[in-house]
Amino acid sequence: MLGGCGFVGSYLTSRLNSCGIKVRIPTRHPQRHREIKAGGEVELISLDLFDRQQLGGAMEGCEAAINLVGILNENRVGKDFHHIHVELADRVVEACKTSGITRLLHMSALNANESSGPSLYLKTKGEAENRTHTLGKPQLKVTSFRPSVIFGPGDSFFNRFAGLLASLPGPFPLACPDTRFAPVFVGDVAEAFVRALANKETWGKHYELCGPESFTLQELVEYTAVQSGLNKRIIGLGDRASQLQARILGKLPGKPFSYDNYLSLQVNSLCSKDGLNELGIFPTSIDSVVPYMLADKSARRLYQQLRRQI
Repeated sequence: MLGGCGFVGSYLTSRLNSCGIKVRIPTRHPQRHREIKAGGEVELISLDLFDRQQLGGAMEGCEAAINLVGILNENRVGKDFHHIHVELADRVVEACKTSGITRLLHMSALNANESSGPSLYLKTKGEAENRTHTLGKPQLKVTSFRPSVIFGPGDSFFNRFAGLLASLPGPFPLACPDTRFAPVFVGDVAEAFVRALANKETWGKHYELCGPESFTLQELVEYTAVQSGLNKRIIGLGDRASQLQARILGKLPGKPFSYDNYLSLQVNSLCSKDGLNELGIFPTSIDSVVPYMLADKSARRLYQQLRRQI
């Protein structure tokens, strides 16, 4: 499983292990992810994903491959969208073929479209998805997944906004406040992968994955503030102010919000087809998870504040 040490990967690894499936995860730094091996049949191997020989060798003896690798922002030379999304997808297909693997599950993104995606992120995600399905034929049986924003303990959405809301003084300026999302629970995404893995009816298909409700970005950030116990005013920015914020924050370390992110937010992240329902999965609501997740975070923050006052 490529990307197995990430947010979705850790949940999927646990779910696969619960089904009695052994998982091999290639990573540059196995020593940093020892917790993933706890309680399951997981093999962490040291590997440069872009080394064709190493990647092919890592897949020897495996019956299926899963590619979860992706980035939301380009951070440095050698870690650009085309390199990480498209070139790696090509090499995964090549490695599968040389190692005799016939099954591949691929993580894409909602609104991924090679020709009409509004951002480079969505264009390269679309190209990678198309190439994986096309280049894999006829040997590889490919299924791809296109989730809306994924939430759950350890996510980079609700947790990220909770941290920003707590750290920034005064009202919170929010770019693209009217963009709509249907947040999907990470456990449901992992379940979708597991159910598709041995199901021949999913071969060649693209599944859109969304939660049961849709919200504007402003509604989600306001919800985050309330569940975090923060009395915070959220100010939705207009289009020009949103662009300006993106250009400024995109120059900061870590790129908290980039212009390419702004472009991705020009389209709603909503499903046109209910992929979870097609796979027999009842979607989890944010109310079932997020309040408890952020309450724990809020309690830890309060405890730290009290300790500093002693």
